[in-house]
Amino acid sequence: MKILVLLTTAAAVGFASPALAFQCPADIAIVDRALATSSLSDADRAKVAALRREGAQLHAAGSHAQSVQKLAQAKRMLGLQ
Repeated sequence: MKILVLLTTAAAVGFASPALAFQCPADIAIVDRALATSSLSDADRAKVAALRREGAQLHAAGSHAQSVQKLAQAKRMLGLQ
């Protein structure tokens, strides 16, 4: 039973990773567009820019789930989620 659960989990992660890989660039572009027109304070703008940078670095390193999380934080700060 444990083996079945492990195999199912591994398959789910394997199928989800490519989808997340394509989501990262779209999220980065959304953050970039919103950041360009936002009325955030300088401090919040710096935080969003740092989250965007971290998200892009994680995407480049292949850590797509973590990248999506960082970019989601940036989008929330921009009022997009």
